[in-house]
Amino acid sequence: MAYFAASVDTPDDNKKFAESLGLDYPLLSDPGKQVASAYGVVTAERAVAYRWTFYIGPDGKIQYVEKKVSTATAGSDVAAKLAELGIAKKQ
Repeated sequence: MAYFAASVDTPDDNKKFAESLGLDYPLLSDPGKQVASAYGVVTAERAVAYRWTFYIGPDGKIQYVEKKVSTATAGSDVAAKLAELGIAKKQ
C-alpha cells in the first residue's frame, strides 16, 4: 500500500507545509490543477480543491471516494476504511 497527499499549491509551499507538520509521506503538487480537475476536486466554479480521500486499488481503479473528510479524525477514518476494503495492516 502507498499513500500520499496532493495539493494545488506550489512545490515550495507544499515543502514548507510538509516540513512544518513533520509529514512522513509525500505531498504532491499540482499547481496547474490538471490532475485535480481530472479527479473532480476542482471545477470551473470551484478553484479551491475539495479535501477528498480516494482509495485506489492495485488495479488502478477507484474503490471508494470519501467526500466528508474530517481533519480531526482522518487518520482513524482512513484506517477504518482500509480495514473495510480488506487492506491488510502494515506488519
